[in-house]
Amino acid sequence: MTKILFFDIDGTLYDSEKKIPQSAKEAIFQARANGYEIAIATGRAPFMIQSIIDELEIDTYVTFNGQYVVYKGEVIFTDGIPTDQLTGIIQYGHERNHPVVFIDDQKMIASVEGDTFIEKSLNTLKYPYPIINPQFYESNNVYQTLIFMEEKDEPIYKEQFPNVKFVRWHPFSCDILPKDGSKARGIQKILEKNNIPLSNVYAFGDGLNDIEMLQFVGIGVAMGNAHDQTKAVADIIADHVDEDGLAKVLKELNII
Repeated sequence: MTKILFFDIDGTLYDSEKKIPQSAKEAIFQARANGYEIAIATGRAPFMIQSIIDELEIDTYVTFNGQYVVYKGEVIFTDGIPTDQLTGIIQYGHERNHPVVFIDDQKMIASVEGDTFIEKSLNTLKYPYPIINPQFYESNNVYQTLIFMEEKDEPIYKEQFPNVKFVRWHPFSCDILPKDGSKARGIQKILEKNNIPLSNVYAFGDGLNDIEMLQFVGIGVAMGNAHDQTKAVADIIADHVDEDGLAKVLKELNII
């Protein structure tokens, strides 16, 4: 019976320097040699994880927090916010100087140019300022939209738009997801396709967007650097990603 490991990227596979520690890379290859399938579960877009896919030889991934799911190189599920709902959120944000960035499977597109929040947020992903096209979402598939506003403004959006989820990934930015969208739902699509029981599924993460995933799988692991709310739902808490936390916890779980 298939056993599968899902790894978040930022703060889990990637250390604080946005690199995969050598110990983690070796541990993942050993886990694969021991019979485990290796997969990614990230808020990032497919085009933003290509180097990791290549480095770790991975062809199964949940991206956009569950809105674009690939199993062994085949797209098996996509989702996004309906255009009419997105229009309302964008207009509401525009009135408050809260811009957005649209993301499809190949690129990012910003609604305005020269915004400090967009620049600072995307810098943490090592991603340049996107091209500008505020109408992009009207005639293209958008799998994830980022809205740029501070945490103090988040409650008014949640009250105004109860049919979507706002999941914060940066002090200046939130992902906008379908109400039932999550990494957990993306993982579920893979498990359903392959009849994999939850008891054979492990997930590793650190962020707020990992909470549903860690609750959903058989064993949920939070990194030592994880958000406190994420640690609270985990079955196991690993050491910090910068201290070989991933390799150590894979040994602790007898995966390697």
